[in-house]
Formats: sequence, C-alpha cells, structure tokens
Amino acid sequence: MLLSELARSQVGIVDAVHALSADDVIAHRLRDLGFVAGEPVRVVATSPFGGDPIVVQIGFTRFALRHAEAARVHLRSA
Repeated sequence: MLLSELARSQVGIVDAVHALSADDVIAHRLRDLGFVAGEPVRVVATSPFGGDPIVVQIGFTRFALRHAEAARVHLRSA
C-alpha cells in the first residue's frame, strides 16, 4: 500500500521510500524527515475532493505532503 492510499485516521508502518533515481531529492528529503522503515505514520487530514495536500503524522510531527510525494512512501499494515 502507498501512503497516498491510506485513509484518514488509519495507521500504517513505513516499509520503504521509492526513489526515482539515485539522486532523487524528494526521496532523500522524505527519509531525512523521518519516513524510514519501521516508523508508524497516520493520515491526520485530507483536502476536500481528494486534492493536495494530505497531512500525515510521524511521532509528534505533522507534515503536509502532495499526493505525488506520499505515493513514494510504501507501507505495510500496522
């Protein structure tokens, strides 16, 4: 499952961040922000009609991500 597919209030566990290339800046930044294997992540809020952004929480920190960015985070079920 992808983070972009996770329903509001649902929890998933980060499995991996997909990089489009070896020097993918977005994938590197997501990892720096804490999207690393084993971390629980929860969708806090979504935009109306499925638009951008979605708000996710890792630990006590919340991030607003575009769907394209969230689609790079692969999850396993909690």
